[in-house]
Amino acid sequence: MTEVINDIIANLIFIFERLIWLSVIDIILVAAVFFAILSLLRDTQAMVLLRGVLFLIALVGILATLDVLPAFSWLVAATLPALVIAIPVIFAPEIRRALERLGRAGVLLPTDRKSKNTVDTIDSIVSATNRLSERKHGALIAIQRRDNLDQYIQSGVSLNASVTPELILQIFYPNTPLHDGAIVISSSIIKAASCVLPLSSSGVLTRSPDRQFGLRHRAALGISEESDAVAVVVSEETGSITVVHDGRMIRHLDVDRLDNVLRAFFRPARRSGLLGWLERFFTIKGQGKPR
Repeated sequence: MTEVINDIIANLIFIFERLIWLSVIDIILVAAVFFAILSLLRDTQAMVLLRGVLFLIALVGILATLDVLPAFSWLVAATLPALVIAIPVIFAPEIRRALERLGRAGVLLPTDRKSKNTVDTIDSIVSATNRLSERKHGALIAIQRRDNLDQYIQSGVSLNASVTPELILQIFYPNTPLHDGAIVISSSIIKAASCVLPLSSSGVLTRSPDRQFGLRHRAALGISEESDAVAVVVSEETGSITVVHDGRMIRHLDVDRLDNVLRAFFRPARRSGLLGWLERFFTIKGQGKPR
């Protein structure tokens, strides 16, 4: 036992003696890649697949090292290229989502000042959502940000109407022709109603302690996973208000919190550095205000 411990200590000393700062950076980068992959796969069905794949790889690796199984080792060596091709196919949705998030990284919302239309739209959504919640009328509202939602708009009934609380209440009144599905709002306009949104396959809903999530919540999660849209959901069973963005849910909101959350999502971002300074300079100059 003592010899085994001494061998382990000797191996560790051998490793640390040859460890340089480039090796540390190399290890950190590899760890960061694995952390990013696991973060992207968290709360998805792909995590279950990943566990299965890792277990299979470990089992096959152990069996392939046994000299008493030459035929099995040959089979593993022959099928390895096919497995390398199969893994991207299995994880295609997660890879696509990761690339989409990478493409959005660093992209800012328009830097114009918050327009009166945006403020009025948020006020109308908050007012309508509050009344829908009190009446326990189910509703699903998808609000477009940067990513285009035309494919989902085309699945519904075109409206192109101004956003008003009365119109939202009428659309989601039970048993009316448009109450099923979602409304999509873009540029302070209700583009369409009764829109079909993608359903999420995430495990977030199945692990929730209270099983109060239906198709509206799954659709809200789905559109938030496929785009950067913000979805507002009113539960038909409880009247609870939920905001969904980027695959995450903000639940049990009251009117004030809903208003604050929506204003935070649609608050214009300002650029930093030289571009931001020039933008603010010319904006103020164009208004004729002193700096």
